[in-house]
Amino acid sequence: MEPKAVFDIFAQINQVPRPSKHEERISKWLQDFAAAHHIECVADEAMNVIMRVPATPGYENHEGVILQAHMDMVCEKNGDVQHDFMTDPIQTYVDGEWLKARGTTLGADNGIGISMALAVITDPNLQHPAIECLFTVDEETGLTGAMKLQDGMLQSKRLINLDSEDDGQIFIGCAGGIDTLAKMHYKGERLEVTGDKLAIRLSVSGLMGGHSGDDINKGRANANQFLVWFLARIWPQTEIQLASINGGNLRNAIAREAEAVIAIPMAYKEQIRIEWNHFVAQMEGVFGEVEKDMRLELETCDMPEIFVPADKAYRLIMALCECPHGMIAMSQEMPGLVETSTNLASIKMKREKGADSSDFIEINTSQRSSKEPAKHHLKWAVEQALSLACDEVTHGDGYPGWAPNPNSPLLEAVKKAYVDLFKSEPQVLAIHAGLECGLFLEKYPYLDMVSFGPQMYGVHSPQERLSIPSTERCYRWLCQTLQAL
Repeated sequence: MEPKAVFDIFAQINQVPRPSKHEERISKWLQDFAAAHHIECVADEAMNVIMRVPATPGYENHEGVILQAHMDMVCEKNGDVQHDFMTDPIQTYVDGEWLKARGTTLGADNGIGISMALAVITDPNLQHPAIECLFTVDEETGLTGAMKLQDGMLQSKRLINLDSEDDGQIFIGCAGGIDTLAKMHYKGERLEVTGDKLAIRLSVSGLMGGHSGDDINKGRANANQFLVWFLARIWPQTEIQLASINGGNLRNAIAREAEAVIAIPMAYKEQIRIEWNHFVAQMEGVFGEVEKDMRLELETCDMPEIFVPADKAYRLIMALCECPHGMIAMSQEMPGLVETSTNLASIKMKREKGADSSDFIEINTSQRSSKEPAKHHLKWAVEQALSLACDEVTHGDGYPGWAPNPNSPLLEAVKKAYVDLFKSEPQVLAIHAGLECGLFLEKYPYLDMVSFGPQMYGVHSPQERLSIPSTERCYRWLCQTLQAL
């Protein structure tokens, strides 16, 4: 596997647990790496790590450059996989031209960006200007590393973000985003269940899922929506009691799996099964070309002891039906770019701690747009929908987008390096996913920035895979760029 230095470092990184908001070990690993290679290194209060290496001979008078990647990874696994992301290393394997993980996310987003940056600054034969490596924490769940980066930490005026996932493409802009969190509190009821009631488990699995920004326009199904659509469909037909509903995990991943347990009158057993079969056939007709491995299952189960009060359960299902999900608008300025979207990310049943503890259902959503007004209008639409059932709806701080600069000198240098290497023009695009670049611009408004990276598919899901040949091309491109600068 080439480049050997890059993949050797990536293998070491994948031995270090690094869930979002738990980057203590990977931050220390990076500092130890710098010490072992006699590289200047500093870590700030947020655990961001900055390494600095001087220019090689002949490049001392050239403008320096920042190589930037994030430490944390999205921790998703298949339901039948035993893996603790807090303690277990990622199990990787090679499948043809692809590097994959066994039933979990691979962590190439953005471990491979870190690996390329570290390979560059430890290569004794590579010519380059002064380099700063900036490795940030918590990009995936809050961008808090970029938010907490202090003024004056960075010295260079050019930045290459290594957090993109498409071969031969340069990104010069990204969407901004904001999260919406809703809670519906309730007091669970113990209902008298006689022999004329039947408990049923509805489950959805095998969906592709993926990145809630990058994959939102690819026609993929949302497991949460499947459950909600079916429950809303059958609710008027019979007396339904909701015991539980859980689906999805992370705000920036499209929900792949979901499950609900309900109780119904025994007399409706066959009718519900027939309705389910019709529903499954319809979903296969709508999503079958994309979701080839989807599994929608209905089975009887043990009768639960606690149920959500009927009026609250009904309002919850209706509110979730009203909650938008998916692509909302396409960009008028950049054809093919999603402008605005939202993700119905997760539905979780939880219990508050303390003496006055109560049950609640928590709903996580994430809104993105390259236009700030559209992002906020969508945030309010989500709030209004979820307020039909939820007594608490809050919004995160959000993060700004990154406005494209097609006249960037750094962009021209990166494009030229690509043409010199591969004799073809790279694509120049903006991305609907969020990058940290918008936040860097708030503190360092003079930064000239671009983003590129090797080809990956299925990021934020256990289907994540990294192209080995593309990684080799991307690393050559990065080295060529640094020498050209």
